Amino acid sequence: MLVSTKSRQRTTANQFAVRLAIFYGASFLIVGAYIPYFPVWLDGRGLDKAQIAIILATPLLARIVFTPAITFLSDRFNNVRGVLIMLSWGTLASLIALSQMHGFWPLFLLSLIFSLAWTTIMPLTETMAMTGVQQAGLDYGRMRLWGSATFIAMSFLGGYAIDGFGSPAAMVLLLGAAIMLSTAALWLPHPPLQTHPHLPAAKPSPPSPPSPHSAVHWKDVAALSTSPLFLLFLMTASLVQATHAVYYGFGTLHWQSIGISTGTIGALWATGVLAEIILFAFSGAAVVRFGITGLLVIGAVAAIVRWASTALDPALWVLFPLQTLHALTFGATHLGAIHFVSKAVPQQYAATAQGIYASFSMGIVMGIMTMLSGPLYTSLNGYAYMVMAITGALASFGAWLLWKFWDGQPVITPTS
Repeated sequence: MLVSTKSRQRTTANQFAVRLAIFYGASFLIVGAYIPYFPVWLDGRGLDKAQIAIILATPLLARIVFTPAITFLSDRFNNVRGVLIMLSWGTLASLIALSQMHGFWPLFLLSLIFSLAWTTIMPLTETMAMTGVQQAGLDYGRMRLWGSATFIAMSFLGGYAIDGFGSPAAMVLLLGAAIMLSTAALWLPHPPLQTHPHLPAAKPSPPSPPSPHSAVHWKDVAALSTSPLFLLFLMTASLVQATHAVYYGFGTLHWQSIGISTGTIGALWATGVLAEIILFAFSGAAVVRFGITGLLVIGAVAAIVRWASTALDPALWVLFPLQTLHALTFGATHLGAIHFVSKAVPQQYAATAQGIYASFSMGIVMGIMTMLSGPLYTSLNGYAYMVMAITGALASFGAWLLWKFWDGQPVITPTS
């Protein structure tokens, strides 16, 4: 009987992991089409570099309010899955409308709605994943790597599709990805895991489900948002991720301008994410070996090396190895950030904390850097990457401070 119960527990936990991995995969089909090729689609619609930068940056800034509000509500009503389904179908609907738009303002408004919907999906997915890590002993990296795998597939496909059919192919790929995302959302598991008695606990005495009296309140959000260590973490991780602003906004267009084919550009994007997959496959060992703050230090230092070198427009045989540093600049930083939130924030605030991090990192800081990337790239061309390297240097100091002063404990005390 005991063996049978354990077997059922493990089967249910594995089903949770598989369903979430599929959703990660569907989510990153959109990322794989959007980041490398959405600027190309906008360029094909006749927008200039400054207008493209505004369209890319404004949704990031709007997330400052939108993402924390949605994640707070999902914590408040304990319905992450329902919110993810709503956002997934909203993503599809907004993309259908966007595909019919022309002119700066219609493109701007529909891009804003689309981006707010699909970018808010990620912090909620991370919350669901960390629930599995904490309560069922699942490996976060091995769920998340399937997102990276589909990013590679889409970046390869997108490069050759645009070579063959031009910039309109980018929108076709985005629409196809949104259809898959909406379908996968309906198959999401039902967190939190503690509501399913057959799931194994990650610890001998797992915490009991939050009662109605332990619902998240605004004062909890205020306490978290004013914690010095949490603020230091926000700034550090956000600065490292913001070093990707020129790459995300103008990487493809710049490589095209120096004569690299779109198919080869797709391979360059895929190389970076393949390295990221390898890191995620061994994420558990990486966290144990380097520690949460150690991963943030590694990501920041790698950003200095990666972007200072990329600014020099090196030959392809150098560019490909440089792209493998994406495993550190994005991957190690992301792992450090997700595990920091898991360890430093009480579980009942998990979605709220992920929302704050997402809005600050991919909203305020990335939004400002993306807005600046248009003028920077216009003025400096490839040397705009040097500004990203300087940003990495600032982040490395913050990562060192976090490594020195955080003791691995929660940064706030849960309210009763």
